[in-house]
Amino acid sequence: MGRIKTRLTKRLGEQAYQMHGDKFSDDFESNKKTVGLLTSKTSKKTRNVIAGYVTRRVKNKENI
Repeated sequence: MGRIKTRLTKRLGEQAYQMHGDKFSDDFESNKKTVGLLTSKTSKKTRNVIAGYVTRRVKNKENI
């Protein structure tokens, strides 16, 4: 079983992906930096969780 993502994480991740989808890749480290630039007032943990969510979304999108 995986970790459950909160509504905040999903909402921010979806918004970031919809608005800046071309800036994200399947690499977590680069997504972490991108999320850090796009969302200014988030904690380190929140930034990492959002980056992980977006990374999984990008990887799943490529498999379709």
